[in-house]
Amino acid sequence: MASKTVSADSGSLWQTLLNLWPYMWPTGRNDLKMRVVWATFFLVAAKLLLILVPYFFKWSTDALSKDGGPMPDLPPILLAPVMLVVAYNVVRIGQWGFNQLRDALFASVGQHAVRQLAYRTFVHLHQLSLRFHLERRTGGLSRVIERGTKGIETIVRFTILNTLPTILEFGLTAVIFAVAYGWIYVAIVAATVVAYTWFTVWASDWRITIRKAMNDSDTDANTKAVDSLLNFETVKYFGNEEMEARRYDRSMARYEDAATKTWTSLGWLNFGQGVIFGIGMTAAMVLSAREVQAGTQTIGDFVFINAMLMQLSVPLNFIGFIYREIRQGLTDIENMFDLLDVEAEVVDRPDAKPLEVTSGDVAFKDVHFAYDPARPILKGVSFEVPAGKTVAIVGPSGAGKSTMSRLLFRFYDVQSGAITIDGQDIRDVTQNSLRAAIGMVPQDTVLFNDTILYNIRYGRTDATDEEVRRAADLAQISGFVETLPDGFKSMVGERGLKLSGGEKQRVSIARTILKAPPIMILDEATSALDTQTEQEIQAALDLVSRGRTTLVIAHRLSTVIRADEIIVLRDGLIAERGTHRQLLDKGGLYASMWDRQREATEAEERLRRARETDEMGVVVRRRVPEVGGAK
Repeated sequence: MASKTVSADSGSLWQTLLNLWPYMWPTGRNDLKMRVVWATFFLVAAKLLLILVPYFFKWSTDALSKDGGPMPDLPPILLAPVMLVVAYNVVRIGQWGFNQLRDALFASVGQHAVRQLAYRTFVHLHQLSLRFHLERRTGGLSRVIERGTKGIETIVRFTILNTLPTILEFGLTAVIFAVAYGWIYVAIVAATVVAYTWFTVWASDWRITIRKAMNDSDTDANTKAVDSLLNFETVKYFGNEEMEARRYDRSMARYEDAATKTWTSLGWLNFGQGVIFGIGMTAAMVLSAREVQAGTQTIGDFVFINAMLMQLSVPLNFIGFIYREIRQGLTDIENMFDLLDVEAEVVDRPDAKPLEVTSGDVAFKDVHFAYDPARPILKGVSFEVPAGKTVAIVGPSGAGKSTMSRLLFRFYDVQSGAITIDGQDIRDVTQNSLRAAIGMVPQDTVLFNDTILYNIRYGRTDATDEEVRRAADLAQISGFVETLPDGFKSMVGERGLKLSGGEKQRVSIARTILKAPPIMILDEATSALDTQTEQEIQAALDLVSRGRTTLVIAHRLSTVIRADEIIVLRDGLIAERGTHRQLLDKGGLYASMWDRQREATEAEERLRRARETDEMGVVVRRRVPEVGGAK
């Protein structure tokens, strides 16, 4: 497997091919290597047959001419005009057949290279830090990967299947012209090829800039479309369909302009190539025609030169096509290579060992952390979550509560201090073993666009259907699932949008129950739910966390009153700590937060009762006729 990539801007085509070669000649895949060997054999055989085609054309013409030239040393029956015509077409068919065999044999090699590089990119993206993904746009990222994989296929196919045959055919044509007709014809062909190639490279370089602009506009339009559709409900809430359509149309207008320029420039490129080749063709044919008139060449020679040049026009045209495609492919995989060159922010140490959880004790020891050095988040936080106990983290927004869960999962590494589990620094253990020991129920549960069964089983992919159903029972979601027409095979929609907030949370809880981790994190798991649903979900969470080391990150203080210890964060520091009763007795920050939330809850309850009373009054007035009535 290639270990180092190269940017399309900083590296040459040959360096790129060198990096791609391990994918085209893969270690341990002798079947694919043999396909490369046989494809190369048929590639050479096809070109040798192609060179014979003009000869049979020449011999057929001379055989039909009264004063034909010298014929090859073959049996008389094979020199009959009809047989030469038949041979001419048989050779052409054979050449086409060898080309198709070449392509068929190489197809699996090229697709294997595409698959392996796409897989490597996908794995690499999952190894990158959370910071990288928070700063990336999903729509643009998917477009980069899509175009990059296509670019890889283009480079692999055109360099191996077209560039090498083209070089071989040029060499054979030059030798034949030099031996049979003199160096003047070689000079004409060489001048034509040089001029043709120079013009193609110049024009293609000019078009690359236009192509980049088109790709940028395409990526921008796709990003806006994906963002808008993922936030479909938000768009509807604010009635901004027209605004979203205008934003998308502006991007598509830029794409339209760039795409139009791309096709227009292609027309000029093709016209210029035609003019250059036409001039070279005219010069060679005029020279041959004069020699036919002088008697130094036969009509067959004239036809032969014409046929050779026409055959040469195909690979010559492919020079421009190959150059354009390879440059375009390099442009398309440039961003993909850049992705592969991005280093992971959090990596396992060379001597990292699997985490050994004996009791599940979690400790933060003088932890300092900042996303941005200019804005510290945690400023020396120390506390312990004893095995089997529940510790809650509360505090104002921006205090650093959710950062703690990200640090414990090792999405980021602390700048100083340490986080330990049963005395083991989490930086010294493998990330896979660390995350296998921790369960998470987040505030915003995002589900995969698949079935309920798939989303619950995601907690432990080898779980049986019976184990999934048992987890659903414990999460109190089985009753709801059984009411659905397809039961556990019901689709949840994009990001789980077909389910309510409470239903999504229950799926998340069932998934965590199935994982059965010794350590639990509840990251504001009920803050987005109504009071009744919150109470139901809280009962399920209490069941999940029973007997497990649990870190609760909470916004609603009513959900943490039974915690063994409550830690109050403020400005990245621990302001208070103790049980619910102890903190209320202190009358400090926690007590003031409790009072504000209680007042807000009571006001919300009074408003709800008032609405219910008003609604009941409306119903009564509708049912009771007015006193008096029409006279």
